[in-house]
Amino acid sequence: MRLIQLSRDSLNFPPPEMALREPNGLLAMGGDLSPARLLHAYHRGIFPWFSPGDPILWWSPDPRAILLPDAFHLSRSMKRFHRRSPYRVTMNRAFADVVEGCASARDEGTWITPEVKRAWHRLYDAGHAHSIEVWFDDELVGGMYGLALGQIFCGESMFSRRENASKTALLVFCQHFKRHGGQLIDCQILNSHTASLGAQEIPRLDYLLALGRLAHAPVDDACWQSDTLFNADPMFYTQP
Repeated sequence: MRLIQLSRDSLNFPPPEMALREPNGLLAMGGDLSPARLLHAYHRGIFPWFSPGDPILWWSPDPRAILLPDAFHLSRSMKRFHRRSPYRVTMNRAFADVVEGCASARDEGTWITPEVKRAWHRLYDAGHAHSIEVWFDDELVGGMYGLALGQIFCGESMFSRRENASKTALLVFCQHFKRHGGQLIDCQILNSHTASLGAQEIPRLDYLLALGRLAHAPVDDACWQSDTLFNADPMFYTQP
């Protein structure tokens, strides 16, 4: 099957079912990273992922990795750690710093280039993208960011500079997202880290059906407000 070249003059994507089997999910190349194209892509179960210097590549893998907020796996060691957590977790307080942390956290290099950062900053400025920050005192030590689509959150990347910082970000976010009506977190491609936290693979078709059902179903208004979600004070801890 031939890889489809996208035009900058059209937002149209080929159907996800046309994605290659090898490499799994590769669907198209080209286009741009404008907010309109990114939103159009994510609403269709498609996301960009490419190496610096390469053309923009668009993917829709089968199977798809997801995490249901209720299914977050809280190990006994993490449960003990969280009860005595030294961290504070906030939302939308340091989006640019979280993106920068994710970009610099990869020993093997990163696809989060200056162009990609600008694209996500535009999505954040428009109210579509959000960040979760983990603080040790006043130092940012972990976090995650992604795109909100109704009752789905498309997790894009996470990073950790101290013990259990990214796990804390995801744990607290799952609790918060569920509390405000969130139903599903898109993890894109399963890896050992997300699998250990409860992520699972489902057929692409099942993900697309869930996307069609949930992407336009609203969460409540308070879900994405800039706020403190968790404080090291035990009074702030809620048992999952």
